[in-house]
This record gives sequence, structure tokens and C-alpha cells, in this order.
Amino acid sequence: MNVAAKQRMALVLGASGGVGSETASALEGHGWKIRALSRQGKPGRDTSAWEWVKGDSMDRASIVQAGQGCSAIVHGVNPPGYKQWARLVAPMIDNTIASARENGARVLLPGTIYNYGEDAFPVLTEESPQRASTHKGKIRIALEKQLEDAAQMGVRSLIVRFGDFFGPRPENNWFSQALVKPGAPLKSITYPGMIGLICPM
Repeated sequence: MNVAAKQRMALVLGASGGVGSETASALEGHGWKIRALSRQGKPGRDTSAWEWVKGDSMDRASIVQAGQGCSAIVHGVNPPGYKQWARLVAPMIDNTIASARENGARVLLPGTIYNYGEDAFPVLTEESPQRASTHKGKIRIALEKQLEDAAQMGVRSLIVRFGDFFGPRPENNWFSQALVKPGAPLKSITYPGMIGLICPM
């Protein structure tokens, strides 16, 4: 495969979601060509120049094929509705790793802070211990371990770690699911903390 021809193509898994779409837009702004994958294919509202591919992150063959010619694969997918994490998260990243290995691409993962327990705070660094106390956090640690193990097979990866995303297309975000009603004028908000306790801005 011609390396020069694949240098600036990125496959974005979950491109119709909040993190995936914003990451694709940012990459496009820096000169990358975007191959966008979603279960439904190109959304009706989409006006981008992206190459849309219909596929499922649980289907290894389609992910490997979609990664052809790409030098980066953005793993911007989660189990639908944030359900069945224990069953779906591992095979999803396995399929991304398989595509990256087959196509010589780097995996880009939006990392979370679920990985950390109370002993890691108040200041997080790359050396902070990852001893999650939650079920979801332990799954995310295992996911990142799969990327670490894949490095032994020559698969490169980059994890960019941040808190939950909130923007114009938050999709599965906890804020849009629990605190406000998506698609409706903001009339009220469900406050998750203790009554009378307000975080300083």
C-alpha cells in the first residue's frame, strides 16, 4: 500500500455521535480526509464532505475493511444507550485493534476519568494510579490494557483523557440523558448534588 496516499485519512467510528463528530470535524480542519462510520450510514442532516460508511463496531470484517487506506482510527463508540458494557466494550476495541494492525493505523481513544479512584485525586497526572471503584471504571481500565497489549504487536495508540463531553450533539452523554431533556427548551434541570451545595464557577 502506498504510505503517502494513506497519510491523511482517518476512520472515525461513531462519527454520528457527539465525540466522534466533533473529533472528525477537528481532524478535517487540520487537513485530514474523513471516513465516517455509523450503524445507519450517513445521517439525513449531514452536510459534510465526509465519506460515510455503514457498519457496526461489533463486525470485525467491516471495521477492517473500512480502515483500508487510513493512518488513524478514532474509537469514538460506546455500547448503544450505555448498556451491556461488560459484554460489548472488549470486542469493540478488539475489532478496532484488528483494523489498526491490518492497515498500519494508529488508534485514537477518547479516554475517561472513570479509571481513577479517590486515591488519584485531587490532581491527575499520567502517573496517577488507576484503581477504579466503579464497575464502568474497571471496564475502561481493561479496555486500555487491551491497547497496551496490542502495542506488543506493533499497534500504536494515543489516549486523550478528559471528562464527559457536552456540546451541540452530546448523544449518550450523562448530562443530556439525566439532567436535561434533549431537543426541548430548557425549563428545568435535575441537580445531582446535595441541596444547598453549589460548585464554584
